[in-house]
Amino acid sequence: MLKRGSTIGILGGGQLGRMMAAAATQIGYKCIGYAPEGDNVAGELCEDFFTNRWDDKAALAAFAARCDVVTWEFENVPVESARAIPAGRIFPDPRALETAQDRLNEKRFVEGLGGRPAAYAKVDSPSDLEAAADRLGAPGILKTRRDGYDGKGQWRIMSGRDAAGLKLPDVPAIYEGFVEFDAEFSVILVRGQDGEIRFWDSARNVHEDGILAASLLPAGDIVEPQVAEARRLAGEVADALGYVGVLTLEFFATREGPIFNEMAPRVHNSGHWTIEGAATSQFENHIRAVAGLPLGDTRTVAKGIEMRNIIGSEIEGAHAFLAEPDCHVHDYGKAEVREGRKMGHLTRLSRA
Repeated sequence: MLKRGSTIGILGGGQLGRMMAAAATQIGYKCIGYAPEGDNVAGELCEDFFTNRWDDKAALAAFAARCDVVTWEFENVPVESARAIPAGRIFPDPRALETAQDRLNEKRFVEGLGGRPAAYAKVDSPSDLEAAADRLGAPGILKTRRDGYDGKGQWRIMSGRDAAGLKLPDVPAIYEGFVEFDAEFSVILVRGQDGEIRFWDSARNVHEDGILAASLLPAGDIVEPQVAEARRLAGEVADALGYVGVLTLEFFATREGPIFNEMAPRVHNSGHWTIEGAATSQFENHIRAVAGLPLGDTRTVAKGIEMRNIIGSEIEGAHAFLAEPDCHVHDYGKAEVREGRKMGHLTRLSRA
């Protein structure tokens, strides 16, 4: 167990790191952040912040020297940067980043554990895309294999003509066949250094324009019968990776059961409701796990919960939500307000 007053390093400077640092401070730890120049809102809650490139080996070494343990707050931290931290002092193991950063490798990994992703095909050329659309059918979605989130790096292919006419990005891609689904949901777990796994209740996720708009609990009759099977897969993924910390897998609820969509080796937007809505939040439990502390209770403490993202200029009027009973507003402190940017979130609790 990390002693009180120890320092936890966080790779990345966004809102997830900010909320992680708040949780760490609450239980007696200090945080230091590391990220390239940008709107690093996590820095406001860190004791110090390194603003350096991901490939700056000297800066990474200096950062690591000041930390008792290191974690990360987003999945696009370069694997080489994570591996620059001495083994045994970074959690989760960078293998989790390596697996999740390539959508093709991620799907193959999950299939190897018995999971069911959407039908997919590797795409490296226009002919590959046409063949994939022909074999798997259209509509479908073309995605870059690396990077991209909140709908970025994705193109909907409605027909073979779309496939033939699309100018491919000059990066490896993957084509996914269309999945007929009734709902989307997340499985969020925390795994300790001793291998213990605890799950939070699964939220039903609602997306708008490729961005998560809301997460709702209870998830409803469509989702809840499929959670047990999805949890089994999530647990096997965590065990196979020797994972330590919070891990998220996203699923489609279909008539054939849960279909794996993607994994995020980190705390997750669809788990923000746990700050007020669970006995222990995802952020605190992540800190507990990487610090070697006992894991906290993950039970839900309200009968109904709605977590809703505050997007773009909506943040300007967010204080008005505080007039609602049992409504909690989180402002991420981002300086630049722009369309489609997650500026904060609110959580509404129903206890009746």
